[in-house]
Formats: sequence, C-alpha cells, structure tokens
Amino acid sequence: MPRLGQQPFIHPDCQITNTEFGAFVEIGQGSRVQNSRFGDYSYCDRYADIANAEIGKFANIAAFTRIGPTDHPMAQPSLHHFLYRSADYWDDTTPDAAFFEQRAARVAFIGHDTWLGHGAVVRPEVRIGHGAVVASMAVVTKDVAPYTVVAGIPAKPIKQRFTPDIAERLIALAWWDWPHSALRAALEDFRALPVDAFLEKYSG
Repeated sequence: MPRLGQQPFIHPDCQITNTEFGAFVEIGQGSRVQNSRFGDYSYCDRYADIANAEIGKFANIAAFTRIGPTDHPMAQPSLHHFLYRSADYWDDTTPDAAFFEQRAARVAFIGHDTWLGHGAVVRPEVRIGHGAVVASMAVVTKDVAPYTVVAGIPAKPIKQRFTPDIAERLIALAWWDWPHSALRAALEDFRALPVDAFLEKYSG
C-alpha cells in the first residue's frame, strides 16, 4: 500500500456516493460510504457500511461496521421500499424525495480518536464522543459520552478509558488538530509516555 496522503486511499470494490474526505483517509475493500464526511486520518476497514455520518479525525472503524443504518416506514401500511423506491417497480412513478431527504438528515456523529469494533452498529442521530470505544458487535442506540467504553445490545457503558480529569484535559489539548509535522515530532511520546505524563509535557 502506498503512503497515505492528501487524497483518500480507496481500496477496490468500494461504492462511494456524495462523500467528502480529509487527508490521510483510508477506505477498506468493499466498503459502501454515502452522504458522509471523513475527518483527517480516519479510516474504515473492509466492508464497512456508512451512511449519513459525520466522522471526526483519527476515527478507527473496524471491518463490517455499520453506521447510520436506514429505517423503513413503520407507520405506513407496508414496510417495503416500493413505497419510496417506486420507480424501481412502475414506469409512471418517481422516488419519494421527501422520504430520502428525511433519511439523509438523520446524521450520526462519530468523534475524534474513536474506535468502533468489528461488526458494531451505530444508529442514525447517535453521537459517539471523542475518545470513546464501541465494542465488537455492539448496537449503539443512545449517545456515548467521551472516553467511555460501551458494549452489548443495546450498548451500555462498561468502563471509562480515563478519569474525568484526564478526559477533560485530552479534549482541551485537542491533539487531533495538530499539524502533521507536530504529530511526527511527538510520535515517540505518543508511543512511550503514559497519558498523564503526555499531558504534563504537552499541556502542563
């Protein structure tokens, strides 16, 4: 694989529609991404399915994850998509534009430096806070606080990554907004320093 850069590295067999990418972004093989925005350094692994999502920087999205799965119209007489994809069935009809506009407006928000495990599902309009972790196969139906680890169906908090003080200091430091050169200069400290020592050095 070539070194990542300003243009996204998109692996084979992906379907990309109406999506913006920041720098150093990678999209795994066979993934489908639509109506979304990826922040710098974020990536998804193979066969992710992402729709109507605002993804922050440094998001780590594992294989087979689904963000923003679409809903069916439960209040109508039928759930079937012939209601809104009508032109697929009859020549004299058009798609239900209002339905698709409403669907696209239900944006899921994924914070900076997050980790979504293999096969996790994040429902529309859910917010995943900065630094949060979603366990493999979890189904997230409610907002997740920053630096919180959630698991299960439906997902519930199981622990905090850091103390509230450390979490607040990391958010205030906002290292994810550092320029590429500053990240490189601090690389060894990212690798070697415990989080409290890192914060002491870079935020005082």
